[in-house]
Amino acid sequence: MIFKFLNKDKKKTDTNVESINTACLLIHAAKIDENYTSEEREIIKKTVMKLYPDLDNLDNIISKAEQKENDSNHIQEFTRDVKSLSMENKIIILETLWKIILSDGKSDIYENNLMRRLAGLLYLDDKIVGETKIKVLKKK
Repeated sequence: MIFKFLNKDKKKTDTNVESINTACLLIHAAKIDENYTSEEREIIKKTVMKLYPDLDNLDNIISKAEQKENDSNHIQEFTRDVKSLSMENKIIILETLWKIILSDGKSDIYENNLMRRLAGLLYLDDKIVGETKIKVLKKK
């Protein structure tokens, strides 16, 4: 009985860490153009809630992620958890990344470079990345 309780707490902690790292990755994309907007923050919150519906305090998770991303100097630690997600969830994150990048109506060379790097780190095919960008552009 006690082991079930301990395993439940461990699973919740793992989910929190994973959700924070996912949010960090999205926040990093939002900050790459040095203009992190409230619109981008809302997009991130919606995605994190969609991927991790059992989170207790979303605002706390986002605040922790913003601080962690601010203190970090590389994205590999954020992609570690994301690359283990299902392809369906990776596509959701990819769509969100493009929504964030294109929220100001354009994507610059730094944002495009980030997407190329993330495609490699998350083991995503360039074709999927391109198709997802086109899908997001059509929705705008």
